[in-house]
Amino acid sequence: MLSLSPSDYDAIRLSLKVALTATVVSLPFGIAAAYLLSFREFRAKALYEVLFTLPLTLPPVVIGYLLLLLLGKKGWLGQLLDSAGIHLIFTWKAAVIASAVVGFPLLVRSIRIGMESIDQQLIKASRSLGASGLDTLCTVILPLSARSILAGSSLMFARSLGEFGATIIVAGNIPGVTQTIPLAIYDYVSSPGGEPLAISLCVISILISVVVLFFHEGLSGKLAGRG
Repeated sequence: MLSLSPSDYDAIRLSLKVALTATVVSLPFGIAAAYLLSFREFRAKALYEVLFTLPLTLPPVVIGYLLLLLLGKKGWLGQLLDSAGIHLIFTWKAAVIASAVVGFPLLVRSIRIGMESIDQQLIKASRSLGASGLDTLCTVILPLSARSILAGSSLMFARSLGEFGATIIVAGNIPGVTQTIPLAIYDYVSSPGGEPLAISLCVISILISVVVLFFHEGLSGKLAGRG
């Protein structure tokens, strides 16, 4: 029998909220980045590929610290936002930013795979019929990339649910405010007698991740079959 406290339910709701928000906010940028890397040739393309992939290889704590330097009161962007009355550090919005940065490479890679699997003859036919680049994107590329977009979104959502290192640096671990499932588990493991509650949250986290990953694998299988 799972043993969950009211703060645990808050952590579960916040984790889902952060993961969903990070995925939705990142999606337009992920599509744009994948399109750029799939269909455009330009100087320094390799550099862009490295930059888009870098968060996947860096330790999350490093990403969190860099975000703290950027968004903190002494950071140039943080000062700009602070003058506009916008405060991000140690709020759930900071957790969204951390999750978005860490999960973004997975989103881009999945969408790019789908875009690169599109038959180039379809794109050429669209352009030969007078369609503009934007028309081709909206009527050919995006519809044929729909499954890869959903697959990438589900993978990023799952990654965001498990984000810990960057989140604890920029958002802190405030129960009911910024405490997500991984942070709550960390608290319980660090406290005497907290193992049963930690195990309960681990089970919940595993169940959510399994559902999301089954959804992702189903979409990936259909995408591979189509290819």
